[in-house]
Parts: sequence; C-alpha cells; structure tokens
Amino acid sequence: MHIKNYLTYKKQSITTAFALLLILLLTVPSLAQDNGLIELNYEKPQSYNIESIEISGIEFLDENALIIISGLSIGKKINIPGDDIALAIRKLWKQGLFEDISISVIDIRDDNVSLNISLKERPRLSGFNIQGTRKSSKESLRDKSKLVVGDVVTENLMIRTKEIIEEHFVEKGFFNANVEVEKKTDPKRPNSVELEIKVKKNNRIRIDEINIIGNKEVKSERLKSSLKETKEKAFIKPLKHADELFINLAKDALSLKWPKMRSDFTDYLNKSFRLTILKSSKFIPDVFEDDKALMIDKYNKLGYRDAKIINDSVYRKKDNTMAIDIRVDEGNKYYFRNINWVGNTVYSDFDLDNVLQLRKGDPYNKELLETNLSFNQNGPDVSSMYLDNGYLFFNVDPIEVQVENDSIDLEIRIREGEQAYLKNIIIKGNTRTNDHVIVRELRTRPGQLFSRDAIIRTQRELAQLKYFNPETLDVQVLPDPLDGTVDIVYTVEETSSDQIELSGGWGYGRIIGTVGLSFNNFSIRNIFNKKSYQPIPSGDGQKLSLRFQTYGAGYMSYSASFTEPWLGGKRPNALSVSLYHSKYSLATYDANVAPTNTFAINGLTVGIGRRLTWPDDFFQMYMGINLQQYDLNNYSIFSFGDGTGQFNNFNYTLTINRNSTDQPIYPRGGSDVGLTLELTPPYSSFGNLDYSAMDDEEKYKWVEYHKWKVKANFFSSIVGDLVLSTRTQFGFLGYYNKDIGVTPFDRFFLGGDGLSGYNNMDGRELIALRGYSNEALTPNYATNTNLGGVIYNKFTLEMRYPLSLNPSATIYVMGYLEGGNSWDSFSNFRPFEIYKTAGIGVRVFLPMFGLLGLDWGYGFDDVPGLPDAGGSQFHFSINQSLD
Repeated sequence: MHIKNYLTYKKQSITTAFALLLILLLTVPSLAQDNGLIELNYEKPQSYNIESIEISGIEFLDENALIIISGLSIGKKINIPGDDIALAIRKLWKQGLFEDISISVIDIRDDNVSLNISLKERPRLSGFNIQGTRKSSKESLRDKSKLVVGDVVTENLMIRTKEIIEEHFVEKGFFNANVEVEKKTDPKRPNSVELEIKVKKNNRIRIDEINIIGNKEVKSERLKSSLKETKEKAFIKPLKHADELFINLAKDALSLKWPKMRSDFTDYLNKSFRLTILKSSKFIPDVFEDDKALMIDKYNKLGYRDAKIINDSVYRKKDNTMAIDIRVDEGNKYYFRNINWVGNTVYSDFDLDNVLQLRKGDPYNKELLETNLSFNQNGPDVSSMYLDNGYLFFNVDPIEVQVENDSIDLEIRIREGEQAYLKNIIIKGNTRTNDHVIVRELRTRPGQLFSRDAIIRTQRELAQLKYFNPETLDVQVLPDPLDGTVDIVYTVEETSSDQIELSGGWGYGRIIGTVGLSFNNFSIRNIFNKKSYQPIPSGDGQKLSLRFQTYGAGYMSYSASFTEPWLGGKRPNALSVSLYHSKYSLATYDANVAPTNTFAINGLTVGIGRRLTWPDDFFQMYMGINLQQYDLNNYSIFSFGDGTGQFNNFNYTLTINRNSTDQPIYPRGGSDVGLTLELTPPYSSFGNLDYSAMDDEEKYKWVEYHKWKVKANFFSSIVGDLVLSTRTQFGFLGYYNKDIGVTPFDRFFLGGDGLSGYNNMDGRELIALRGYSNEALTPNYATNTNLGGVIYNKFTLEMRYPLSLNPSATIYVMGYLEGGNSWDSFSNFRPFEIYKTAGIGVRVFLPMFGLLGLDWGYGFDDVPGLPDAGGSQFHFSINQSLD
C-alpha cells in the first residue's frame, strides 16, 4: 500500500508541474491579443492600475470570491507582462475547481487596464453507482467513500475513492479485488457527471498456514490460539496423514513407547483437522499487529517476560493462499520468589497473600499480578478488600526489587489512606420513575462507608427493575480528599416498561383472540389525580395487569392482577393479588338458547414475597394462598363420571429463589435457581372414609396433592457478548393417599411452545420442549386415558448472541440443544430416556409487547402413536414461554 500511494503522488506531482509550466508559457500570448485590438510591448513591461476585472465561463461559483482568491483587485498596480498574472493563475489552479484558466486584457486606457478571467469549471458530481457487490456492502461503501452530490470531480477524487474501496475489501480479506472508477456525463444536468464504480471482489485470500519459528518451550498451537483475529483456514483431511499415523503407532507399540503413541495421535489431529469457531480466515495488516502483541502477552502470562518477535513475513502461495512466518525469541522463563508487603496495617500479610493467590515458584505473570491486586472479575482482589471497607484513597504499587537469574523478588507497597464516607447520593435521568422507587433499591446511603461492592450491587438492582436502559446505567464517584467524603451520582435512562398484547391465532381447532395490558411502573395512589395520567398514572413501581381472551361464545377468560413490591414502603415485601375466571361451553346452533354444557373455573391468589439476607441477599422467598373452583355442568373433561360436579383446589405455595443475573433481558453472567413447593391439605387424613369405594366425583371433590419443582439457569460469558445459557428443570406431582392416587388436575404437559390458552382447563402446567408439537410428549397423549405427567425433566444448552442491545428493541439469536421427557408414575421414571431436539431461534424484546420469540427445532426421536409429533417444527413464544 505504501508503494502504491508513493507512485500516485509522484504522478500527480509531475502532472501538476507540467500544467503550471504550460500555463506560464501560455500566459504571455493570452495577454498579447484581444481580437487583435490591443498591442503590448513584451520587451518593455509596463505598469498599469487595474480598472476592472470580469469573470467569464462560471455557473456555480461566486465571482467576488474568485477575484479575492486570484490576488488581483481593482486599483492594484501590476506589470504587464509580469509575474502578477502568472501568480493569479497559479492561485486559481490550486483550488482544483477548473479544467482551463486564462487571463486576458480587454481594454487599456492611459495607465489603466481591464482584465478578463476566463474559467472552465470542472464537472460536479450528480450521483454515483456501485456495481458488483451486495446491498449491505454498498451501504458501507457509501459511508466510507464520503462522496457527496455536488462535489467537484477531479482525478484526485477518483483515485481516492478507488483506494478507499480497495482498502475496504482488503480488510475483508479480498486482496485481489479490482476497482474501476469511471465518470460519465449526466445528460440531465449541465456540467455534471456520474461516477460508475465497478467492483470485482474475486476470491478471498485465506491464510493457509501460520508458522511459528524459534519457539522451544511453548507449542505453536498454543501461540496461534492467542491470535484473536488472524486465523488459519479450516480444513478436515482425515485420510491425508492416516498412513503416517498407523506407521508411527505401530513403531511405538513394538518399542513399548506408550506415551509416544498419545503424542503421535495428537500430531495427527493437528495435521488433519483444523476448525475455527466464529472467526473467518483473513489477513488484515493493522489487526495482525494487534494479534502479535497478544502473542507476546501470552508469553508474558507463562513467565516469559523477555519474549519478543524478531521479525515476521507474509507471502503468497501458488494456490492463491497466504502464509505467515513469525520468528520469536522466547527468552528465559521467570518465577516469583519472595513477595513482601509494605505499608499494610488494616490487613495482615497472611490475609493479603490469600487474596493475591501467588506463591513462591509460580511462573511470573504480570497480568495475573495486576488482576489480583486491582480488579478480578472472577473473585476477590486486594483492592476490593480495601475499597469495600471505605478505603477509597487506597493505592497499591508492586515493585520489582531484585531480579536474579530466573527469579524475581517483589515488594508490594500499600498506601491505605483514610476511610471515606458517603456524603451525597444524586440520581439523574429519572423522568417518570419517582425518586423513592430508586432510593429504596440503593445499597449506598449517606453516612455509610464507601463500598465498591455496594455500588456494583446497586447497578444490578436498578437494572433488574426493567424501568431503565441497563446498557447506559452510569455511576460517577466524586471523592473529596480534603474532608474524606465522596459523592455518588447515578445516571439512568428511562425506557418504556408497559406492555400490550394484541393477538389472534388458530389453536385447538379454533380462532382465539387475546387482548392484554401490563402496566409495570404503575401508581395506584395517583389513580384519581388527572394530572398524573401520561397516559396512565406511573412512577411508583407497582404492576397492574389485565387480560381478556375469547374465541366467541365457546370460550371466554379474563384475569386481573396487582403487585405492590414494597408493602408499607419501608421493606421489600411484595404483595400480589390476582383474580381470574374462565368459562368453556360446547357450541350450540341456536343463538337464543344458552349452552347447557359448560365448565367454569374461578380463582383467587394472594401472595407475599420478601427478600432474604441469608444465606445471602440474592435470595427471595414467596408464599401464596391459591383458591380454585372447577364447576362442571354436563361437561366431561376426564375419563370418569358424567361431567357434572364441583371440584375445589385450595393450596399453599412456597418458592425460594436465588437470582444473581446481572440484568433481566440479556444476562451475561450470574444464575437463577429456584425451588417451588405447592401443596394442599391432606383431606383424606382427617377422617376414616373409605376412598377406595368412593366414586371419582366424590373422591376428587377436594383436590389433594403435593407438587415439587426445581429450575436452574446459569449464564456464562464465552467471548464478549456471546453467552452460554445452561438450564435444567424437574417436576414431581405426588399424593397423600394411595386409594386416591394422583389427582387428574395440575399435571405436567410436555412439548411445543408452552403457551397457555383454551385447552388449559384442568389446571395443567405446560412445559415447552422445542422440536415437538404441543403437549405431544405427555404420557398417554395418543390414547387420551389417564392423561398428564406426574414427573418430568428437561435439559437445555443454549448459545446466545445479541444483534441489538438497544432497550427499545433488544434482539438476539441462539442455537440450542434440548432434551426432556415426562412419565405417568414415579416407577416408570427413566431420567436418561429423553426426547432430543436441536435448532435455532431469535428473541426480540419490545418494551410494549415484552419478549417475543420464533424458534425452529428438529425433534430427533419418534413419539409412539404420534408420527408427526417430531421432525421439523416452528414455535412462537411470548414472554419466555419456551424457556
């Protein structure tokens, strides 16, 4: 690239010099004649005063500005012939706006002269078109080229455009890309041209091999893995080196060199298989320089602090690939020897050593030393010990006091300073949410000792509210060393948290319509305050939800719920109340006759939740009382009775949950683990009734059971925003009395999208499993006898990557492996006999609609009695129904 730029510059310089010489030669003739009326004596230059200056030949430029640029002005004394005219032409030519310039004398009276500056403007850019590349690439090239309609089209502009586009493709690995820039006259606009930019990318040049030369202690594969962006191209050649492997294995086996056989196999794998994950093989010079620095960092982490790259070379191979040779000098490997602490009075050497986690004889690793001293995201560090105890002005400085042979002695000098106390806590940016809603989530209060951990925890708590953009949450720490205090400023950005659900779909053979509203930052105390409606009263952190669902006269369901997260306003005790009603009826053909086959469900739930401080303050506990009444009128949903009767479900729910995820929408770390117990009173134990002789309507009139559920979700950041989500679920439905057995209500139904709706009439709990049709993995689903599972398990491994983290439209894609099954009794439970599936999906979080999902899955296993249950399946989800 440097050689190319140099040649371009030389070409331009020669062209410019030639043009100027030509101008100087033509200057005198241009002044010598004006239609033959004016005669000048070139042997004796004469001084004249400029009486007037005319500009001719221009259409788009300002005449006065051009006269100023030329350096000529009315009243100025010039010599004709002389240098003044030549200098004026040079000044105008430097602007790059003209193809031709001449200055002529149009009149001489006494000592006064009138001049005409004749100009021919260069054409203007009226548009440009890029051919030979995709639409997305065109948009990027338009931005990079910085071409603007109205630009003056010069050779330099065309050359610069060509180089920018070529550089763009070099960055993508297309070193053979051909770019041609041509100008064509625009017939629709005078003095205008269009640029035709023709691109031929040709094949990308990939890196065939990276050769590390001079490494004796660190293996080449380990060093090449440290190159973040510069990767060799992938290949799979299992047969190419197979004969070499068999010969080496046979030799080593005959000579009883068993460890060598393992090395032979490793060498075979390295020669025969090379896979790159999420990285393409391409060479970008600037990025390669950064990668070389990463290789040296790798050496430094292993104790080779003198390691350096002597030289490198990049060259083309005959098969149109590239090869890179990197010659290194490893130097000696160094080790920590003596580590001494100086200046510490708050913590002992023993305590600091335990946190530093470096021992005598460990390889010298400067990065690990600095991490364990200053900021370790995976564990404690020395700085956090002090900063979490108020020592904001703490400072630590590791000094190498002696380097002897391969050993290094460290002296870690600490300046503890005084403890700092919080003075002012300032909140900015909350335009809708009231201050007290934010203040009650703060872990930092005026008068407390400064704590970095408390600030980090406050950021998490504010993100978990879902009222603010978690990506822009900002904290400013403003210390005042004079009085030993510190101010903390929390800056938030409000996002919409209310949601609306409007949907119509086909389910269970019917068209189902749904309308739902969720106000997640509601204010019930302002419900009668007209001024607070914007468009609803909000800002107190309460939640109000309303939902209505119908498919005409046959089904109707509505529900309402309200949650107060801080009951009483002083402690985080959440009160929730919900009411719901559903009614099912068989179709009737007479609109004037009320249906006689009906099934109604009425329910009331009252619950209270609170945050716990033990075992740690990530734990929460919820307790709820649930009342459900099933009223059947000649409507049979089970395999017993005549379909008429009343069944009651009165149960107590206890949930203990620990949630340490860093944010709710796209968590990158932490976990969410919960245990739920749901149980009814053991009615059958209160009397001496013979339940074995009872009919089913009487036996199940008061539903009794105990249900146990465990859910766990762990998030791990792999690289950057690439996140692995590992999930598992387990559920068990038990009974108190063997004569009653397991209740037909509240069973587990596995498979599909997990969306509840019309068919959720018996309190069933829907468990999603992608790759299979809805509820298809439920025991006895094909025969419809003793329907529903009493035990299930589910396992999920999911890789996620975000396309947008904008709070108004968070989008991420995923690929997953999943498996699960359900059984109709504990005796049939086979935890490892699961239905397996894999697929891909996308999630879109819109504040108004919540988290929406579309997944494609492929079920690998056949389902007995349901030949179409597996295979290729698409699933739509709302608010994590698939999770």
